[in-house]
Amino acid sequence: MLNQFKNFNIYFLIFVSFIFSLAVFYLYLKQSVANDSTISEYLINYQGGFTRRGLIGEISFQIASFLDISLRFTIFLIQSTIYFIFLSLTYFFIKNLPNNILSIIAIFSPVFLLYPIAEIEVLVRKEIFLFVAFIIFLNISNIKFSKNIPLIYIFLIFPIVILIWEPSIFFFPFIAFIILINNNNDSFTKILIKIILSFSSSIFVSLYIIFNLLSHDGHELMKISLLNNFGETCYMSCALLGSKSTIQSQFDAVNHLFTFTIFFRYFLIIFISFLPLFILFYNSKIKEKNSFFDNSNNLLIVLLILLIPVLILFSSATDWGRWVNISYTFSIFLYLYLFKNKLILINNKILFFDNFYRNRKKIFIILFIIFAFCWNPKTSMRGDVATNSLYKIIYNTSKRVFKFNGVRLFQDSTIMKLHQKYIE
Repeated sequence: MLNQFKNFNIYFLIFVSFIFSLAVFYLYLKQSVANDSTISEYLINYQGGFTRRGLIGEISFQIASFLDISLRFTIFLIQSTIYFIFLSLTYFFIKNLPNNILSIIAIFSPVFLLYPIAEIEVLVRKEIFLFVAFIIFLNISNIKFSKNIPLIYIFLIFPIVILIWEPSIFFFPFIAFIILINNNNDSFTKILIKIILSFSSSIFVSLYIIFNLLSHDGHELMKISLLNNFGETCYMSCALLGSKSTIQSQFDAVNHLFTFTIFFRYFLIIFISFLPLFILFYNSKIKEKNSFFDNSNNLLIVLLILLIPVLILFSSATDWGRWVNISYTFSIFLYLYLFKNKLILINNKILFFDNFYRNRKKIFIILFIIFAFCWNPKTSMRGDVATNSLYKIIYNTSKRVFKFNGVRLFQDSTIMKLHQKYIE
């Protein structure tokens, strides 16, 4: 079995390097786009007073001011660095892990690593800091470290993550689940106290954000500061901070957009893109030594319960493709963590896919390419499903490389049209 996957590390490294190269390329191009959402949310800062999602923007503001360089170039450097850290951590976490075909299919799901390149609107959005914090948490949550180290890490680090992107709190059940698994010898009451204490700082910061919204005058002051210091206009995510500052306003702006078509489309998107991972969870159970899960036949129900809080994101914002990507990222890292630390038993039924691969290799490869590289959900819930993802990534990148001469770079794209409209 090991020989069958001996080249996985090489192929996966090539894949990750390919993604990073394209990411840096597109992040650099995004500096020139006047209305890019990836840039806009990094413009949010504390110049008008405390506000949600302002920490990284304030750091970018101060670095750019101190070094006397462009704010957009500073954002580019920060985004490139954090994405490199994320992909590096991902590679070292996943390498050597796959021992069956189904796990490899799950790793190459179109809503995982390739998705931000296929939909560059979500490339290196602020959830990337949550991903990095989560992977580091997984790395220190093993038998090599004291059980208290992950708890201290949560207490100190995740409040900072909340200050960067407060919806991070909806994914904390994944972290709490790992604490529960790793402290199974303690009583439930003791574990609950550990979870509450470790998350207490994050809860406090979240409450502070809720009850300290940025005022209209503060938002105007932030806009003026951006314009006077860097000639930057507060637009998109930065501008919406003024009109959608309350929790209620988030829901009011979205609930009238829901339709049966959208729900049905995303049911299929989630079912198909998660299917390999769902099968892995369904055919896995926590080892019997864990007293909390002795009677659990599979982990699929556990996963679905952990994902329930994410429904709040789906009901309060239109970036449904983005929420699917974040949810999948947490789900697959959770499964790989459980497997890596030998916390689960896997049903041999999943070897059906290995047998299919060996006996019908050509058919398998065709089906794998179609699943992994030929489609992806659009960012907005109103967008249809994109097709030929990998082909379009390569084609669009080649077109931009060979026509790289300033404004012509965007002449055939919707981005260019919006850019021209903004200038006019």
